Amino acid sequence: MTYDKNNIFAKILRNEIPCNIVDQNANALAFNDISPRAPIHILIIPKKEYQNFNEFISLATKDEIIDFYELINKIIKKNKLYESGYRIIANNGSNANQEVKHLHYHLLAGKNLGLMIN
Repeated sequence: MTYDKNNIFAKILRNEIPCNIVDQNANALAFNDISPRAPIHILIIPKKEYQNFNEFISLATKDEIIDFYELINKIIKKNKLYESGYRIIANNGSNANQEVKHLHYHLLAGKNLGLMIN
C-alpha cells in the first residue's frame, strides 16, 4: 500500500491545514483532536510518512521511535495524567477502523473512559 500524501495528517505536517499544537519535537507532533471524545484528546503522530504501527516499528530510526514515545510521556507528565489515568489507542488497519492511514495515537483522559470494548 502506498502512503497517501493527501491525508489530513500529511496536510497538517505541511502546514496546509491548521491544528492546535500541544507539543512537538524533531520527529513527532502532538495536537488536540478536532472532535474530542474526552476532555483531553490529543493526537500524536510521527513527522515522517508511516501508515501504521507495523511500518513505524519496522522502518523508523531509533531516534524517531524514542522521540515519539518521549513526546507522549512528556504530555502525560505535564498534565499529571499518571495521577488519574489515561488511555492510549492506536487503530491499525481496517478491522480496527483506522480512518487516516498515517500512524497516530489517541491520548484520552480527563474523565472515566469506561470499558475499552462494549
